[in-house]
Amino acid sequence: MPQINVNPTRMELKKLKGRLTTARRGHKLLKDKRDELMKLFLDVVREEKTLRADLEERFARVQGSFAVASATMSKSVLTEALLLPKAEGRLTVSAQNVMSVEVPRFEYEQATATEGCGYGFAFTSGELDDAVAELSSMTADLVRLAELEKSAQLMAAEIERTRRRVNALENIMIPQYEETIKSISMKLDENERGNTTRLMKVKDMMLEAQRGRERERQ
Repeated sequence: MPQINVNPTRMELKKLKGRLTTARRGHKLLKDKRDELMKLFLDVVREEKTLRADLEERFARVQGSFAVASATMSKSVLTEALLLPKAEGRLTVSAQNVMSVEVPRFEYEQATATEGCGYGFAFTSGELDDAVAELSSMTADLVRLAELEKSAQLMAAEIERTRRRVNALENIMIPQYEETIKSISMKLDENERGNTTRLMKVKDMMLEAQRGRERERQ
């Protein structure tokens, strides 16, 4: 692991130790954030999977009803019946912060509705009525499915970004700080031992000189 290029001084050693402490704290917070996001993400995915399976089953019934209606009604009557609006709705879009992720919130409200299916029953089949009613009842669930899918996409992207940051701290920054701190500490200890050795030699030289002067006086 390459070290950080800094001067091996006690001031730099103190700064690096502070950065290492901050990096370790940030690493822990990011890991906690990643784990919590994963839990929330899995909850969203499970709900989305259940809701999608239910909607697909209901769509299959609607498709079957439309197929029967198409076989028993003329194309012009079917087209005319479906062109008539049945209801109007209002979609409100907002956002909610979930672990620093702005996930969407969709609220669907049916504003106005016509009586029945919005068309006359004289020339239409019961299968068409069932299909239109089923589709109308699915609107709120479709909006919820869209909300869940977009939330899952945003949370997955944030989980990936957080994972990369955790890996960068765990495998690059923290080891670099630790290696550099170890290297500076070793150099400082070596310098201190060298200084101690030199001081001892100077002391020995001074003592030897003093003894020499004492011998000369004698």
